[in-house]
Amino acid sequence: MASVNIWKRLLALLLLGSATEHNCTSTMSFVKVDEKSDFSYHNLPYGVFSTPDNPRHRIGVAIGDEILDLSVIKTLFTGPALSKCQDVFDQPTLNAFMGLGYEAWREARRTLQLLLSVNETTLRDDVSLRSRAFVHQSSAIMHLPADIGDYTDFYSSRDHATNVGIMFRGKENALMPNWLRLPVGYHGRASSVVVSGTPIRRPSGQMRPDPTKPPVFGPSKQLDIELEMAFFVGGGNRLGEPVPIEKAHKHIFGMVLMNDWSARDIQAWEYVPLGPFLGKSFGTTISPWVVPMEALLPFAVPNAVQDPEPLPYLHHEDPFTFNINLTVSLKGEGMAEAATICKSNFKYMYWTMKQQLAHHTVNGCNMRPGDLLASGTISGPDPESFGSMLELSWRGSKTIELGGGETRTFVKDKDEVTITGYCEGAGYRVGFGPCKGLILPAL
Repeated sequence: MASVNIWKRLLALLLLGSATEHNCTSTMSFVKVDEKSDFSYHNLPYGVFSTPDNPRHRIGVAIGDEILDLSVIKTLFTGPALSKCQDVFDQPTLNAFMGLGYEAWREARRTLQLLLSVNETTLRDDVSLRSRAFVHQSSAIMHLPADIGDYTDFYSSRDHATNVGIMFRGKENALMPNWLRLPVGYHGRASSVVVSGTPIRRPSGQMRPDPTKPPVFGPSKQLDIELEMAFFVGGGNRLGEPVPIEKAHKHIFGMVLMNDWSARDIQAWEYVPLGPFLGKSFGTTISPWVVPMEALLPFAVPNAVQDPEPLPYLHHEDPFTFNINLTVSLKGEGMAEAATICKSNFKYMYWTMKQQLAHHTVNGCNMRPGDLLASGTISGPDPESFGSMLELSWRGSKTIELGGGETRTFVKDKDEVTITGYCEGAGYRVGFGPCKGLILPAL
């Protein structure tokens, strides 16, 4: 009976319009949330965690410093889209939940907003249930949020593509002829996508530092970071059936931060004619919390002006670019504190996520729940907003100052790189938590 009443109250809230994203504040939850916390009541991101006393992987939602264990409260999801699918919250990954589709995601979010609201008694006043349902984040071990079947990396920042083009081809030929016509991308390696905090081993491979001599083999000397974001595909599409751009948003579950590590010297020698391979496939780091798209919609900004106008299958006018503040910091071995090396923003992207998904599937390619599609390096118009060390050091021709006499051109062993990102509201944030990786020496 209690669960039925929850759904009735949720329905009433929706009809009154009081559960909208714009009218909520952090104080609307009975869970204490600092206004600088990434995980406000507006956010409610999904992740997969375990604890030392319970190693089972389970799905949780972050709020403040707490994680709400959805496996404990799964019977409280009693709406029409979830009442017969509650077992998706008992799974060790988000794939099954993602696969339920757009209406189920919306219903789950509304239910969570109600259960966590300051005036709802179901969780707030049940001491026994709360003790079982909440875990402090400091006690949790985070895991990959999904079983990633396929991973695609795009190249959708015009500033980044222009910078790299100038370095390698000159200013007159910076952008290739196709770049302004379609979202350029390549298929990455899903098996080496790891969760934040997982060390990354410096890769070895073939390089040709002297173009007049044969290639050499050894550890990469130009190991780089790439500031990126990525989205998880939710409801998929059948083989042979494209996702039209008008419906693309219904297939985009949520976003994470990403560091797509890159061995520039290995990549430079191998990428012609088929593109990135060993220089990219050794490791990709993502943040553990998946921020749902509904939490980001209040921070949508106008899309980039695209000239020439894209072909009809890529054309959309609704804003689907987001004002997400992004920062990259680097802490070397022996450094007292990390140094900020980049401040950028997701709003600088040229091609939108809807365009990326529509283009990826226009040939009939089938997406599956848990597939990961990345933005490519996010660079802005100013040097401080360049999202790779390749750009920050301008191909190694100048040093990146870290303070205390420390400099870099590329990443050294024992360097720890951290990406953070958040949207800023009135007294609250919608953030992603850290995306961290420590570089280990080559074997």
